[in-house]
Amino acid sequence: MKILILNGPNLNLVGSRQTDIYGSENFDTFLQKIKKRYPEIDFDYHQSNIEGELIDHLHATRGKYDGVVLNAGAYTHTSVAIADAVAAIDVPVVEVHISNVYRREDFRQISFIAPVARGTISGFGLQSYLLAIESFSME
Repeated sequence: MKILILNGPNLNLVGSRQTDIYGSENFDTFLQKIKKRYPEIDFDYHQSNIEGELIDHLHATRGKYDGVVLNAGAYTHTSVAIADAVAAIDVPVVEVHISNVYRREDFRQISFIAPVARGTISGFGLQSYLLAIESFSME
């Protein structure tokens, strides 16, 4: 199985940014734990603060990946283009959020991606990524 983990804007700062919301572990350290926990899965990881780069990575998944774990960050609430890219590919996408978006500002409760994603996981910290990965083995 091959899974792409795709993180959007500001997620390169996880571990140092608003640790009360996003935790103190940086994502690169967590990614190594993911790879160790799931040695049978081939993971690729990309992070970008640029909307078009996230779209390009989504387009490139066709025929290459069995699933995508997508944390589009703030683009979740603003990007019709990313939602269109998710809808355009035949690879299942699970939308992930570290924080519980429903306990935060009203605008964070709107997701353009959720209607075209396989599912959404929110509020379990970095463990949200593990739940998303587990969901691909439920097929």
